[in-house]
Amino acid sequence: MKYFALIITLLFINLNQKTDKLTGRYNYLIEDNNSYILKDKITFNDSVFAFDNKYLPKGKVSYGNVIVLDNFINTDLIISIHKDQIGKDTILFYMHDKQSSSANYLDEVVGKGKLIKIK
Repeated sequence: MKYFALIITLLFINLNQKTDKLTGRYNYLIEDNNSYILKDKITFNDSVFAFDNKYLPKGKVSYGNVIVLDNFINTDLIISIHKDQIGKDTILFYMHDKQSSSANYLDEVVGKGKLIKIK
């Protein structure tokens, strides 16, 4: 009987776990002079993202304490998203330059923007 209760408990926990992955379609906006400009639409599918513009390459998403989008429009550009932003409809992000003079390029922000979920 105790094994049956343990199995039911484990199944209940697994079914109620929330995913911490980016999925869905978003508008990609960049901040410029305190206003946001719509650049493109972006689709996330687990660890890969793609822009609606067919000529832009697909990129990869790395999950950790900070979510990093790599292989963006400019290959020297990295996008970082704080993990607590995942469940929101509007996700704030920061842009970083790989060619930065600082030791860790994620410490230096060169721009910011928003991803707004398309429903």
